[in-house]
Amino acid sequence: MTISISSSLPAESAAADSPSAAPAPKAQPIANNTADVVKLSASQQIHQLYSQGQRISQIAFSLNLPIETVNSYLGITNTTS
Repeated sequence: MTISISSSLPAESAAADSPSAAPAPKAQPIANNTADVVKLSASQQIHQLYSQGQRISQIAFSLNLPIETVNSYLGITNTTS
């Protein structure tokens, strides 16, 4: 899983902030720069997906991990005896 952390603003919002400024040039398409990519560990991916509301079974399937591993990263223990 990768998450883009690019912080560029579109030209329209920059122009709206300063009404007396000259018109801003058209925004250029943002290149897919690998410097703006963050690689997450399996644990971080699991916590991110879980916080987004995905079910444990969905997370396990999408990351190709056993459900027990996902539960372990989330600190969920099986209390059945």
